[in-house]
Amino acid sequence: MAELIPAVKGTRDFYPDDYARITWLQDAWRRVSLRHGFREFEGPTLEYVELYTRKSGDEIVEQLFSLTDRGGRNLAMRPEMTPTLARMVAARAGSLPKPIKWFCMPRLFRGERPQRGRLREFFQWNVDLLGVPGIVADAECILAAVDLFREVGLAPADVAMHINDRRLVAALLAALGVAEDRIAAAYAILDRVGKLPIDEVERRWDEAMGGQPAFKRLWSILSTQSLADLRTRVERDGLATDALLGAVSELARLFEILSEFDIGDYCLFDVRIVRGLAYYTGPVFEAYDRGGKLRAICGGGRYDQLLELMGGRPLPAVGFGMGDVVLLELLSDLKRTPAIETGGGVVVADARAGRGSGAPHPSTQVLRITAALRRAGLPAEFAYEPAAIGKQLARGAERQARWAVIVGDETVARGVVQLKDLGTGRQREVQLDALLYEPANVLKAPP
Repeated sequence: MAELIPAVKGTRDFYPDDYARITWLQDAWRRVSLRHGFREFEGPTLEYVELYTRKSGDEIVEQLFSLTDRGGRNLAMRPEMTPTLARMVAARAGSLPKPIKWFCMPRLFRGERPQRGRLREFFQWNVDLLGVPGIVADAECILAAVDLFREVGLAPADVAMHINDRRLVAALLAALGVAEDRIAAAYAILDRVGKLPIDEVERRWDEAMGGQPAFKRLWSILSTQSLADLRTRVERDGLATDALLGAVSELARLFEILSEFDIGDYCLFDVRIVRGLAYYTGPVFEAYDRGGKLRAICGGGRYDQLLELMGGRPLPAVGFGMGDVVLLELLSDLKRTPAIETGGGVVVADARAGRGSGAPHPSTQVLRITAALRRAGLPAEFAYEPAAIGKQLARGAERQARWAVIVGDETVARGVVQLKDLGTGRQREVQLDALLYEPANVLKAPP
């Protein structure tokens, strides 16, 4: 016997029950998106590598599954959707009505070391709002993410959206003496907080920034718990520049809008959230479980310069991505994973005499009834091989069928079949012709 070939490390096999949870989550993503006014789009799985290096630099190449086509062109399997979105919008920016509110749920690929909460292949919900410069748009994207938490049963005690503003961090770093051309490097190091031991972050900071400012002083400020405390701290330390105080005021207004959206209990200020990618230009946010056991559930922010970087016209933009892996892990840890209901259909059971003695199976009436039910849009199944009536009904119950149509010799001879409600156990006779020609009406009729 040949050796069984396993699935590639960092990927997943989705058996039907497993995939039902993915489709359940995707259905929730789509419902939330549509009721917030976002329209669904898609893009290609393959893009030019340059699309990602232009956005994230050459270092992104190490994280890509890349290939060279027959024409010598460097391609990559998409690791994220924001560059594709930017490319598509830039190509038709003049003709697309504003604001642009799009969402998608692609399968993405990242060539990195698999670990808990991070795989090589995953699904991600992307929500983006383009063409609106103000913080109301930022708040609306955060609202959509929080609405999804509510949709899947996560309360404020389970999950929190950590919110900051890159302009605030930039102003703080400038006030501490960090040169403007070093701020992007500072972001990249600070983004490792929570992902690496704090001693390692400090080591990288000292190595890259020459210890100026001292990391311990910066970390003390970054540990501030509220905007009010941050304002007090920077004023006391002589760091209260106009740019810094303006950023604090702008972020405070964002929290006011989030409270007006009635999601303030899900949202908290976290000055340590910076998002490592260089293209973020304003508010940034990441959601975490309250227990702090998992990676970020989602992350995003404002990226007003990305379309211009992709060769398009300047256009303000804000958005986020939410992967399926961490969210489903959190729901599992909290025992909130839903019981997936796949039923509502009908099992057509063959109760004819002599089934086990060479009688044709299934019968003509079983096939006719099954076809009629399916034409009416009703899921319907039957037994392919002879089986006792009890076993057929049990199989239907396992598949969460709502009804059983029992076809027997005596009843068919009278032009009727038995209709059984598998939930209540109630059973009644119905006319065979009526079931064949108006199956939905027959099933809906009161007993």
